[in-house]
Amino acid sequence: MERLLTMFEEADPFSTWWPTIAALAVGLVITVRTIMSGQRCPNDNQIKEQIVVVTGGNSGIGYEIAQALAGRGGRIILACRNMKAAERAAAVIKRELGCRTPCYPDDDTNPADRYFVEARYLDLNSFRSVHHFAGQLMAEFDRVDVLVNNAGLVFANTQLATPDGFEQHSQVNYLASFLLTQLLLPHLKRSEQGRIVFVSAHAHQSAKIDFDDPLNVGTWAVKFHARDAFAHSKLAVLLATRWLARELKDTSVTVNCCTPGLVRGTRHFRNSPLMSSICVRVVTFPWMWIFMKNPYEGAQCAIRLATDPQLKQVTGEYFNDCEIAASSEPGQDKELAKKLYMQTIKTLESVTKLTVDREAYAVKLEQEPELRLETAPETETNQAEDMDTETEMETAMEMEREEQQPLE
Repeated sequence: MERLLTMFEEADPFSTWWPTIAALAVGLVITVRTIMSGQRCPNDNQIKEQIVVVTGGNSGIGYEIAQALAGRGGRIILACRNMKAAERAAAVIKRELGCRTPCYPDDDTNPADRYFVEARYLDLNSFRSVHHFAGQLMAEFDRVDVLVNNAGLVFANTQLATPDGFEQHSQVNYLASFLLTQLLLPHLKRSEQGRIVFVSAHAHQSAKIDFDDPLNVGTWAVKFHARDAFAHSKLAVLLATRWLARELKDTSVTVNCCTPGLVRGTRHFRNSPLMSSICVRVVTFPWMWIFMKNPYEGAQCAIRLATDPQLKQVTGEYFNDCEIAASSEPGQDKELAKKLYMQTIKTLESVTKLTVDREAYAVKLEQEPELRLETAPETETNQAEDMDTETEMETAMEMEREEQQPLE
């Protein structure tokens, strides 16, 4: 032991370049990681009692958005297909926020009870489910202040259409979110300052849209590869945002879209052919940690769009890292945006309604209160997804929580 202590005492760190090289390497990694993590939401203002709907809020970016907005006083509705995971996420959010809330000697209220976070069933693969969700919401609440269209999928089977007959990426990432927005518009207009936030992606820059068939629904249309279908749907989201903002210019409602950037720790990669290999996951993990954001960092831009009073008059814009950014050239094409918007309205009108009878749903809820907690049908697929989501949530929370800064 004495010999070992003597070696450390006599060691000269400047006799070799290795300590310097190691320090520079660590510094470079930390610098790159800091840059790639992006900006944080620049405000901490409260949105007390505002009613916020977050689709896909049971995990990943949606979970972080919901938690941040709940911490700022919002009444959060988690709109999810996986109800078990959604209810679990709602309980975790309330528990974690409650643990951060100071307790006072004369206050017997459970801190977690001060936060309103509720899970509701919404399957974007079904327009009927979208109608049902919107009808319930409009019957129970007199307004909606913020709608965050976050839910989406990638690497789905493009040869397998949804029950409504559309390509899965197109319906889940765009059409169903567009329909939900249209159905909730009357309630958003009742808000003092309604906000609609669409989540797009960097992938929109590689998308191509046929001007004569922007939805790619023609019988002659070429089937997309999953990667191209995802890019197409995200460009459609951006274009619809541009034109919807023009349609709402004389109202109190703003609509913007943002990209979370490259984000790890979400369920988007569960169907990726590349990430199906354990060896590939092990090799790529260090690089993903350096060059990709975690869900908390990816949620910051949407959080700003939902809360920042400085953006009260900003609408129809594309945001990246909490700032207005330039989109791809097709994403700025006004004629293409109008064409897509009009075809979307026409296509949806041919398969479903674009309005909800609020009074009819109110009567149904009075007669059958259990409708308010509609759950997904139990199938083998849903049960498997429940298990996957539970495992992913527990693992992701343990791995990511160390990096995440505490919410305001």
